[in-house]
Amino acid sequence: MGLVETNKIDTNKYEFIVDVNPERFEKAVNDSYVKARNRIQINGFRKGKAPRKMIEKIYGEQCFYEDAVNLLIRQEVNPAMLTSEVELVAPPEVSVEQIGKATGVKFKLTGFAKPEINDINYKGIAVTRTVEPVTDADIDADLDDLRHKSARIITVEDRSSQMGDTLVIDFTGYKDGVAFDGGSETKYSLKLGSSMFIPGFEEQCVGKKAGDTFNIDVTFPENYQMTELAGQPAVFEIVVHEVQAEELPDLDDDFVKDISDFNDLDELKADIKTKRLESAEQAADAKAEDDIFKVVADQVKAEIPEVMLEQKIDDYMKEFEYRVQMQGFDLDTYCAFTGNSIESLREGNREKAETQVKLRLALEYIAKVEDVQISDEQVEEELKKMADSYRMSVDKVRSVVNQKVLKLDLMCAEASKIVKDAAVVV
Repeated sequence: MGLVETNKIDTNKYEFIVDVNPERFEKAVNDSYVKARNRIQINGFRKGKAPRKMIEKIYGEQCFYEDAVNLLIRQEVNPAMLTSEVELVAPPEVSVEQIGKATGVKFKLTGFAKPEINDINYKGIAVTRTVEPVTDADIDADLDDLRHKSARIITVEDRSSQMGDTLVIDFTGYKDGVAFDGGSETKYSLKLGSSMFIPGFEEQCVGKKAGDTFNIDVTFPENYQMTELAGQPAVFEIVVHEVQAEELPDLDDDFVKDISDFNDLDELKADIKTKRLESAEQAADAKAEDDIFKVVADQVKAEIPEVMLEQKIDDYMKEFEYRVQMQGFDLDTYCAFTGNSIESLREGNREKAETQVKLRLALEYIAKVEDVQISDEQVEEELKKMADSYRMSVDKVRSVVNQKVLKLDLMCAEASKIVKDAAVVV
């Protein structure tokens, strides 16, 4: 009983056979009966008191097989897979190849393993570090940002709307003369030029005043999330309630004193330049580091299982969804307003995901070649850092964090230091 066969059936794809003997299967079936019997009512017996044989006679002897199989996967199949030397990158697909009281159960599992990585040249990688100069235009842009942050929002009555203004509007969308779901809103604040709506929408709202009612014609993008609207023309009826604009403060010494600890504009400009230079230095360091690791990742020529790419894309999508939510939207609303789709957003992350997956595989290889060792004390120290960061107890963090994965993370971090220390940055 246990893992009895391992076969490589394709590049990085494996098939495993796990056998469970008749005795163990019978116990699982009986355990499933015991768990379920309190919910079963049979004529002539009190609820929960019907014998197993009577239930199987009425519903068939296989009536407890499904629950028994699920129990065996948890109790027998998963532990058996731990004995395999093949490291899978995701839970395998499980199917039942054979089942019966006389034969027990034969499970077939199909999964993908990490690709084998060889011959990564990771020492002496040469890259160029370039620090972008700070221009007067950069400083002016930062000053302009400060003015916008201190701007007053005023209602505009003496002119028509223009890019940069905010319109408070009601809108209703129609396709073939019929209003469609999700296409209407009241008292919505739309900043013209924000590109939050589908192409052409905001541009047609320029030149309007409070009280105006008008229609705009748009065409939904071909990749629009709502497939019934993708590529289709639509008409939006717009009612303008208010036109709002930013009133910027004068850029003078009084403004500087109001927003900072500096006495005049020259001092503020000098401070902005200093911070810009520091940021440019940091950006140059980050770009050089990215270039180093890009060279490392590009050396990985192995075929990457699709499931590894999808997992990394999932991570990026979760991060992006969190950022969207911080702006007050959900992902579906964001896609509706921007004309994107979940699929297009995922595809936009594919190249980055492939680079990161390859880099991770390369760093694991380098850690092995360099015989990087991580002690239990180092793992414990990392757990304490995580506990402090999330304001949780160390025991709680330890209970939810896979320490094997954490140790591998720390090994890869050490490998990355080895690569960086050996690089030639000019």
